[in-house]
Amino acid sequence: MTDLKKKVAVLAEDYYENLEAWYPILRLREAGVIVDVIGRDDGCTECGSKEGYPLEVDYKAKDIDPADYDGVIVPGGYAPDYLRRCENVLKLVRYQAKNNGLVAAICHAGWVLASADVIKDVELTSTPAIRDDLVNAGAHWVNEEVVVDGNIITSRAPADLPAFMKANLEFLRNQ
Repeated sequence: MTDLKKKVAVLAEDYYENLEAWYPILRLREAGVIVDVIGRDDGCTECGSKEGYPLEVDYKAKDIDPADYDGVIVPGGYAPDYLRRCENVLKLVRYQAKNNGLVAAICHAGWVLASADVIKDVELTSTPAIRDDLVNAGAHWVNEEVVVDGNIITSRAPADLPAFMKANLEFLRNQ
């Protein structure tokens, strides 16, 4: 176990994908990273996954300072469609992108990056279902299990989580 002495925000909203939230949370904590679960300003305080599994929100996006974090991870599921509508969530993502913090997204989470306007000319991946949205936002979409382009790390689906978290942890170690 490594003590990375980092602090990462994991975004949450109802209908998140179980594994895409919990796997990163547990892997980060195992590595000594402080993890705060951040929700939308007017979103849930205990979010239910697509299957109803609960995830408690530590803070609302309006109540945090993006500079307090070394990165943000956006899980997929249907939650990103709600998260992308919160300006303070987008502010957190933009801050991390601009200041070389970790910006990680899996599955449908690319929607949040597109709404934050941080993917123009970035190579990334996602679930193929949102490929056109990301391309229309200026990204270069590829179909790979994990794509690292600077401080933006993306993956497609739960099956890609081992490679996704390996890349995230490597980025945090070298940050």
